[in-house]
Amino acid sequence: MLLDEIRGPADLRDLGPQDLTRLCGEIRDFLIEAVSRTGGHLGPNLGVVELTVALHRVFSSPQDALVFDTGHQAYVHKMLTGRLRDFETLRQHGGLSGYPSRAESEHDVVENSHASTGLSYALALATARQITGEAGKVVCVIGDGALTGGMAYEALNNIGHLHPELIIILNDNGRSYAPTVGGIAENLGQLRLSPTYEAAKDATGRTLRHLPLVGDSAYQAAKRVKESLKQLVSTTSIFETLGLKYGGPIDGHDIAALERALRDAASYRGPVVIHVVTNKGNGYAPAVHDEIDKFHGVSSFNPRDGSFAAAAPSWTDLFGEALLEAAERDPRIVAITAAMASSTGLLGFAERFPDRFFDVGIAEQHAVTFASGLAMQGLRPVVCIYSTFLQRAFDQIACDASLHRLPVTFVLDRAGITGPDGQSHHGMLDLAFLRCIPGMVVAAPSSPDEMRRMLATALAHEGGPFALRYPRGTAPAAATAALEPLPIGEAVVRRDGGDVAIMAVGKMVGVALDAARRLESEGISASVVDARFVKPLDPRLAEIAARHRGVVTVEDGTTVGGFGSAVAELLAAAGTPVPVRRLGIPDRFVEHGAQGLLLASLGLDPEGVASAAAEVLACGPSRPATSPRRAPAA
Repeated sequence: MLLDEIRGPADLRDLGPQDLTRLCGEIRDFLIEAVSRTGGHLGPNLGVVELTVALHRVFSSPQDALVFDTGHQAYVHKMLTGRLRDFETLRQHGGLSGYPSRAESEHDVVENSHASTGLSYALALATARQITGEAGKVVCVIGDGALTGGMAYEALNNIGHLHPELIIILNDNGRSYAPTVGGIAENLGQLRLSPTYEAAKDATGRTLRHLPLVGDSAYQAAKRVKESLKQLVSTTSIFETLGLKYGGPIDGHDIAALERALRDAASYRGPVVIHVVTNKGNGYAPAVHDEIDKFHGVSSFNPRDGSFAAAAPSWTDLFGEALLEAAERDPRIVAITAAMASSTGLLGFAERFPDRFFDVGIAEQHAVTFASGLAMQGLRPVVCIYSTFLQRAFDQIACDASLHRLPVTFVLDRAGITGPDGQSHHGMLDLAFLRCIPGMVVAAPSSPDEMRRMLATALAHEGGPFALRYPRGTAPAAATAALEPLPIGEAVVRRDGGDVAIMAVGKMVGVALDAARRLESEGISASVVDARFVKPLDPRLAEIAARHRGVVTVEDGTTVGGFGSAVAELLAAAGTPVPVRRLGIPDRFVEHGAQGLLLASLGLDPEGVASAAAEVLACGPSRPATSPRRAPAA
């Protein structure tokens, strides 16, 4: 196989047209087989095969810096930079990351896996090279979906001001996760559909070449004629408005055309945008025909026909059903997402209530302020975003939703340890950063039924924003509870015991119950408390703690400022002298790997929780601090 002979980018440069066609076919076949086993981002990488090959034939990585925004489109880059044989470990613990990784290769410049950051990185690299005199080009590959994010526009504005030596490759496939929405998509669509521009430009150029040379004034007049003709036949791109040289659109699956454009861009002084049109999922029929997300991110599947094994309902599925049910009853409910309708369970809502559904693109900050404005007008907005992406809108949550005490419901999908997507995608910070925002209610359901009750609680809450978080994965049970509100801040005891109190939130409640059963076999009696709310915290937790010899808190968020910290603060304020052991995610970013494996490595499995409970008893008092009383019942 020709692909096996590619040890690095230099091996690409002597290949002829037929070999390149063959190589691209082999890359696609390899991608489909590899990702079908490990899961991962298939569609985006199938779309950039020719583009990545062309980049590595024209530029010399790592001397020339290649920045991928978003990093999930870098699989082919990894294959061509010596990591082909590692793909059997893709997204596995200790194996190849699903995103660029500086620890893996000198060819990976930044580990950007949150969209819309690449242009800022690229501008910084180009500016630093100008200051230090370091040789080499800087190239940023950014998707049209990432251009819906405000940070990309901030960088473009700065690029137009600083005018660095920078090449921007706009990978335009009309999609992010799903079809790209917004004004930038319409602008690019007009450019894609306007071949008259190139024809008129060529004709104008021929005319100008025949004009007599009578000085600068004639040249400037001729230039204005050319620009005027251009305005008549094509929409001016936002890039040209900012003073960036623009070229395209170019067929992103034509290597020869790509290489010509890239070489021309490399010879130009200043910032250049090359507009490349690609087809997400190109070369694999099931992906091409997938109109929802083009096989964007997939679990393991059958590579022959693109089919997936039947899966039990996920937390996301059950949330989507609950929200749809609530919206049928209350016409004030509107749903907002940031380019992730399918991933956050909103497809049913969008189909049933298209006028009450808003996909704002990859623009979490705007999503939150937009929701705040809707709430001001009496609507009940529900903002559905992954936990790891909501942190991008911290200021808007604080100063737009919370400062105005607006009834905005934040639904955080993929909270806690998510698994193979790794460091940037674990939802480990939300409990801590939401807890510190004044007026915010933070809830973590332990079961799908509790999730339905908490959604009803959030939608009925008038006093300010309400955050509801749930984990990634298969739901542990069906969801049958009525959509009826709960008292805010009320914990519930799931199991009575006398020695140690295990206080947990969210999916960790199930882990705590399993740990309590383990402890019982060792002669230790454990209570299990489902806190349900991280803010406000039930003050009765201090009473419960006082009746035990020790307390263990369990959360799948950071231990710095999270649920365990809240419990410790509560006990300190109540003067409850009981030892507390806080279990959670330590103060570091966690690597990628299977969810269960990572949780076990962090001591967040039944064995780890039971062990921590035994340890806290070993250093606590020999009997309860006060006489036993029964804890509040479930």
